[in-house]
Amino acid sequence: MNAFFKRQLADYVEYHRNPWNGAMHVFGILTLFFAAILPLSLVPVQILGVQTTLAPILALPVLIYWLLLDVALGTAILGFAVILFAAAAFVVHHASVAMVWSVTLPLIVVGIGCQVIGHRVFEQRQPALVDNPSHFLLGPMFVTAKLFIALGLRSDLAAIIRTDPQNQPPSFSEEHQVGPLPRS
Repeated sequence: MNAFFKRQLADYVEYHRNPWNGAMHVFGILTLFFAAILPLSLVPVQILGVQTTLAPILALPVLIYWLLLDVALGTAILGFAVILFAAAAFVVHHASVAMVWSVTLPLIVVGIGCQVIGHRVFEQRQPALVDNPSHFLLGPMFVTAKLFIALGLRSDLAAIIRTDPQNQPPSFSEEHQVGPLPRS
């Protein structure tokens, strides 16, 4: 785990203290990822003689990013992604294009709804990505980190996620806050 990821995760945790918000994020993130890859799975692509779809090709950069942040978490996410790619391929092979889109659009609404409800109802604050757009990519890492902690696999992550907010180093957003302008 690199220092950049530690700082980002510590900042992200501040927006995700409520366990119900965490549960909403698990469901919302999985739903949104599936909704993103489902229509992309409709587009066949052949690369170096291998037949695939646009979904894994466009997901590859973010999957590599997650691996670079933390190899173990990134590998777990890659495993989840493979399962979701297989599920998307199954749906695409058994449904019409119209049906794929009629499933995708409600999945997007449900996924975003889970995120909004998690933050507004349970956390009672705005989503982390409003203050730091890079947090859009941290959600899957956070959810996977929580899974690893629950399984007793990563005490280093538990130290970051479960620390007392008063004893944490300043977050990214706190480090970059600008005070009020002086009055003239």
